[in-house]
Amino acid sequence: MTKIAVIGLGNMGLPMSRNLLKAGHEVTGFDVSEKARDAAQASGLAVAASVTEAVEGKDVCISMLPNGALVTAVWAEAVKAVAPGTLMIDSSTIDVVSARRAHALASAAGLLSLDSPVSGGTEGAEAATLTFMVGGEAAAFERARPILTQMGRKVVHCGPAGNGQAAKICNNMILGISMIAVSEAFNLAEQVGLSHQALFDVASTASGQCYALTVHCPVPGPVPTSASNRGYRPGFAAELMLKDLGLSQSVAASAAVGTPLGALATDIFSRFVESGGRGRDYSAVVEFLKPLIPPTG
Repeated sequence: MTKIAVIGLGNMGLPMSRNLLKAGHEVTGFDVSEKARDAAQASGLAVAASVTEAVEGKDVCISMLPNGALVTAVWAEAVKAVAPGTLMIDSSTIDVVSARRAHALASAAGLLSLDSPVSGGTEGAEAATLTFMVGGEAAAFERARPILTQMGRKVVHCGPAGNGQAAKICNNMILGISMIAVSEAFNLAEQVGLSHQALFDVASTASGQCYALTVHCPVPGPVPTSASNRGYRPGFAAELMLKDLGLSQSVAASAAVGTPLGALATDIFSRFVESGGRGRDYSAVVEFLKPLIPPTG
């Protein structure tokens, strides 16, 4: 049994914590939200009154937070309170610079650390089928691997500090672009009289196959578990996709790398979120794109 602190008990942090609890670990959580703390307690987690209280005496500390500023602030507090030898893991999706600042805070305190963002959404967090993209020292990775595999199906060491975030940002840029392409294809199919199911049956087994199609299909019917069959209630909210695409463009600018499709996807999701997409699943972009197709005939 490992003593684990989880800071951030939202849509991802709470189910991840529950899976650690199921695996037999002693888990203590903290969140600034009273609603999140109440939900955690109802799940059987011990809930602390502060970051400091949560991390005291723990073997591993995991953070799952909305942005880089919060991660560095939480880690700055946590590293002062943890026991020597505590492993620090951040599973948030944040910018590479903030991730490396968090690593520096841990290193200055003599602690091993990892940036370990995830892919798989809330469904993956619930089912313990997440993919972890991990940046940090090999020794920290090997120590964390048994813990991460109890929350996910695949754990990949991507290299030194910050590389986990780099991998996540590149992956989600692909996902955002892919969802737009899949949505445009379904909208075009409708205009020319091709059914959703027929397009899905072809593309899902042909060269158009991709995760955005086969797992998060943006139209109702073909994939019963997709958000499109539950009114686009979010598994992965549109504003979070926009956040990740924005991170991709910041990294691209700093690296002087052209990503024209990434830039276009960022613009499309920005306009979608601003026009009512906030709080909806990112696959609902299919509805935003539909009026952009001129009528046939």
